[in-house]
Amino acid sequence: MTLVSFDHLKLFKDVSQTRSISRGAQLNGMSQSAASQHIQELERTYDVSFLDRSTRPLTLTAAGKLYLELCKEVLRKKEEFEITISQMKPHVEGVARVASIYSVGLSEMSSLEAEYQSRYPEAQLRVEYLRPEKVYAAVEEDHADLGLVSYPEPTKEIAVIAWRREEMVLAVAPGNPLAKIRELRPSELNGSDFIGFDQELPIRREVDRFLKENDVNVNQTLHFDNLQMIKEAVALGSGVSIVPARVLQAELEMGRIVAVPLAAPGLERPLGIIYRRRKKFNRATQAFLDLLQEAPAAELALLTP
Repeated sequence: MTLVSFDHLKLFKDVSQTRSISRGAQLNGMSQSAASQHIQELERTYDVSFLDRSTRPLTLTAAGKLYLELCKEVLRKKEEFEITISQMKPHVEGVARVASIYSVGLSEMSSLEAEYQSRYPEAQLRVEYLRPEKVYAAVEEDHADLGLVSYPEPTKEIAVIAWRREEMVLAVAPGNPLAKIRELRPSELNGSDFIGFDQELPIRREVDRFLKENDVNVNQTLHFDNLQMIKEAVALGSGVSIVPARVLQAELEMGRIVAVPLAAPGLERPLGIIYRRRKKFNRATQAFLDLLQEAPAAELALLTP
């Protein structure tokens, strides 16, 4: 009889959800050959196939689906047990796993991590930066306890907590004539070379909607999937862009970019905290969630010793 551990149950769950032995192995810190060997031994033990290897990506057989449900149920019970035990202890300990979009900012997350470690030295905070769709996937597949995203959308599996709303501004190079404007009327953007986000990103759709509602036509010269590249292109004079004001702090201090406020009613970017519905948080995760909600992010630097 093959000895099955909690780690093995998680491995099979991850292989099933990613539909890839190599990806499941990677998520569990093991080689693909070791993961494949374990699943083959499991199948020999029960004399049945759990994976249909003739398909790409992999699919589960009927027996595999039954085993996946067992894995999920056992791992859920294990998680509930660990959370209950942690609540009996006097100190906050354990691991809080967070997936975040890149534009929350390394500097901001550094302040959060410093404050978190100061308050809860026996707890760990693990942060991974991902594209928005991968943040949702990480939370839904239970690879992250919390996700930080812009334009959050609840789903059947995902719940949303509103976090904050960020002012959007026009980012321009100092030598651009628009840099001299105190407040930008949308019509003043007509004909400008514009640097946008990739079309599949929510922020691109919102900026496009803002331009359309104000009858503004721009020349979309470049587009990127992250704010760092957009800021660099703006600083080099390749065009202008509409971005969250808070992500420009470093560039403003160095004089590389000028932020021009948009005339009322302007534009805001909502940020939200997402989590899997019916998810029970351990004390480490609940403590980080409480920290996120207790003070505006701009004040976190004041909290950090």
